[in-house]
Amino acid sequence: MNELLATIFTGLIIDENDQFYFLQKNGVTFRLSKEEGPHEIGEAVEGFGYLNQKQEPEMTTVIPSSRVGQFAFGTVTGTRKDLGAFVDISLNDKDVVVSLDELPMMRELWPKKGDQLMISLKVDNKDRIWGELADEKIFKAMSKVGTEEMKNKDLSGIVYRLKMAGTYILTDDFYIGFIHPEERFQEPHLGETVNGRVIGVRPDGILNLSLKPRAHEAIGDDAAMILTFLERAADHKIAFTDKSNPEEIKQTFGISKGQFKRAIGNLLKQRKIKQEDGYTILIDKKE
Repeated sequence: MNELLATIFTGLIIDENDQFYFLQKNGVTFRLSKEEGPHEIGEAVEGFGYLNQKQEPEMTTVIPSSRVGQFAFGTVTGTRKDLGAFVDISLNDKDVVVSLDELPMMRELWPKKGDQLMISLKVDNKDRIWGELADEKIFKAMSKVGTEEMKNKDLSGIVYRLKMAGTYILTDDFYIGFIHPEERFQEPHLGETVNGRVIGVRPDGILNLSLKPRAHEAIGDDAAMILTFLERAADHKIAFTDKSNPEEIKQTFGISKGQFKRAIGNLLKQRKIKQEDGYTILIDKKE
């Protein structure tokens, strides 16, 4: 039976009851739900074979995209720390498991419910069907080559590979994107959908992406953060101005001096702050 699981084959209907047709192939009997459409005894039917949750041979004429030797995206339905990630490949009563051996060592980087994993299927010697993650060659084979004209374009994509050097994604338009650790606030997890912008194109056509906002987009968030510091500070003032040391700014606020100066400039224009004697001070609304 092993060779029939997770593949497409044609079986002959030999019997039926109120709920199912029963098909035979290579001496193995598979059941087919009558909800999938009418058939007759003696008819040859093509479908996908698998073992359902009760470990009974079953066929479906609704062919899943992921099969032995065929990769496609499936939706993560959950995870189990001692097993791996469960993936919906459109089988009626069964998800397939991607083994924890194929997932990141750090549990927080595992895929979460609703994420997407590109998998094919494999069958072990106990007739268990497993999901197998696509490797780098698969993604390169299906991807397009990026061009310089794509710089500054906004893109979204699915994380498929995590490395010390950075994160790789496959975009919605089938380009490969690379996110350097300095171009993100936190490391995305496997299978996550991320939104970024193109900041460069490598010679091999891979897009360098940033998940950080553009300078003019970041001013609002940075300004709001500085206002929060001021609201919580004693006397509503902080010993920082646009002339402060860049390292001290980075250490305290987690942003560059350029970002800090833009945010301060924004708040000065809006008359929310003033600067006196080396301090930035929150302006009282009554003033």
